[in-house]
Amino acid sequence: MQPEIHVTKDGPYLVLWPLPLAQVTIGTNEAGESVRWDWGRKFPPRPPTSLCRCGGSSNKPYCDGTHARIGFDGTETASRKPYRELAKTIQGPTASLMDAESLCAFARYCDPNGKVWSLVKETDDAEAKRKLLHQTCDCPSGRLVAIDNATGEPIEPHYEPSLALIEDPAEGCSGPLWVRGGVRVVGGDGIPYEIRNRVTLCRCGASKNKPFCDGSHAAIKFKDGI
Repeated sequence: MQPEIHVTKDGPYLVLWPLPLAQVTIGTNEAGESVRWDWGRKFPPRPPTSLCRCGGSSNKPYCDGTHARIGFDGTETASRKPYRELAKTIQGPTASLMDAESLCAFARYCDPNGKVWSLVKETDDAEAKRKLLHQTCDCPSGRLVAIDNATGEPIEPHYEPSLALIEDPAEGCSGPLWVRGGVRVVGGDGIPYEIRNRVTLCRCGASKNKPFCDGSHAAIKFKDGI
């Protein structure tokens, strides 16, 4: 069976699999740049379960029915195109960079070391390539993907199917639901989105690219209060 999350119409995410769920914090260096993931509280898997996506539940991360009381509009507006059709490619000497900007979750792992768009042009240097791979693999939304020029294959971290609730202290907010390890996300119309190793789903209710995160949580300073 395929691990799945179902996006319900104007309602929560329905998790139909005993997926590990934990809080994870964007860790920063002295310059305030995103450089690591710091893992925290774990929640026991209890399928099936409903996770809030309107941002209003008093029992986050779980749904408490607030979406119905506030008339939450969870209309899905994200493209159904596969990632390779959404992304632009920047060629580098030994590795290239694919970038689907519409998937940006504003985690900012792209920024250190002069930004990944510059690093990719220097991948004939071993240290620059190492930094590029580290930073692209840390991008939670999968907006950024490094490609091995020799094979044409994406370079991806290995993840077991799992979920994480992102916290962003540098921006003073809570972030999206990080879905990892090839979990299938099924839209409210019953049609699945492309299965990917890493995606981020909106849980503040404000994204213009639902069900995916577009960074709106930072603009509205969403806090889950967990």
